[in-house]
Amino acid sequence: MTAHHAKATHPVLVGLGIMLIAFNMRPALTTIGPLLNDIRAETGLTAAGAAVLTTLPVFCLGLACALGPWVIRRFGPDWGVLLAVVVVALGSVLRGLGGLAGTGALATLFLGACLAAAGIGLSGVLLPGLVKRDFPRHAGPMTGLYTMILCLGAATGAGIVVPMAHGLGGGWPLALSLWALPCLVAALVWAPLAMRGSGLHRSTTGRPPWRDRVAWQVTGFMGLQSSLAYIVFGWLPAVLQARGLSAVDAGFVTSIMSLGQAPSALLVPTLASRARDQRPFVVGLVVLCAAVFAGLALGPRGLVPVLAILLGVSLGGLFGLGLTIIVLRARNAEAAAGLSILSQGVGYTFASLGPLGFGLAHDASGGWEWPTALFVAIASGSLLCGLGAGRDRQVGIAPRRAERG
Repeated sequence: MTAHHAKATHPVLVGLGIMLIAFNMRPALTTIGPLLNDIRAETGLTAAGAAVLTTLPVFCLGLACALGPWVIRRFGPDWGVLLAVVVVALGSVLRGLGGLAGTGALATLFLGACLAAAGIGLSGVLLPGLVKRDFPRHAGPMTGLYTMILCLGAATGAGIVVPMAHGLGGGWPLALSLWALPCLVAALVWAPLAMRGSGLHRSTTGRPPWRDRVAWQVTGFMGLQSSLAYIVFGWLPAVLQARGLSAVDAGFVTSIMSLGQAPSALLVPTLASRARDQRPFVVGLVVLCAAVFAGLALGPRGLVPVLAILLGVSLGGLFGLGLTIIVLRARNAEAAAGLSILSQGVGYTFASLGPLGFGLAHDASGGWEWPTALFVAIASGSLLCGLGAGRDRQVGIAPRRAERG
């Protein structure tokens, strides 16, 4: 952070802007799932189409991460974040525009979902750098805070989108489109900060470490644990409704699950960053995630609220752990940037296959046993990658002789 920027912008305003941006980084992903049955009933969308609807946004999110270096060089991170949140707002409007007009509902729904996800991916690459730049002495707590706010945004979207759809009279199109409003609020708050920082914060980014084994282990862990999260975001409400819960109750349980992410997203990075070896965190969180999801899909209905909270705890912890491992495995800021581009860009792109495979498995079997087995298999892959990524090694540095043996 330059001295000029420190004088021009109060840290509280910067922090508020970052938190508002973070709040808008998940609702576009978590508001589709609770309304999926309504969308299918009104548009005739098949189960396979629903699988694609939950997959394409995650794929676009991964592709947008690759734009991060170009955006930083061309516009700077401040203007890049503003661009990202405006893109999320535009995508949110498009998601419901076809339904409101009565024509082209599916086309604009898919296009808007992909556009919103692209904005989310871009902001996800840029925000960590802004936190480190503007809060160099408090980067850890600030990262935990914005991750927690991100989880609260996910919970809010999942919890209130169904009441919005049923209570406002506009159905799912209006409920999806209205999520552009908090994006616009964030853009209005951030715009003055971007203008004050204009031209001051061009920065270089490290090259993705394509040939480094540790980097690919980090990428595998980041992508596979993200795949678990996006399966849950896209399909948990449908799983719960198939088990007899109403759309409102399924959305509420999904919201509880998302709320459960917030404390672990704040706590796990703090604890993991103090340990030399993150593998115990990997094992505990991955096993918990797989077990409680299987319980939600196939276990007693009476345990659903408790299992939903535990699922949120595991997913929030895994997300925070993934971001922490990126930082810990990099030897400096430039290496961290390159590793972040690789792990999030490639990781999120492959993560998109999880929701698609889950939906296709359900379409083929007509039940939830096969999809649950796929979920457990993805969790197992995440565990294997995490055991490599969690070791006390750094990208580009050969392991010590004791570890080679």
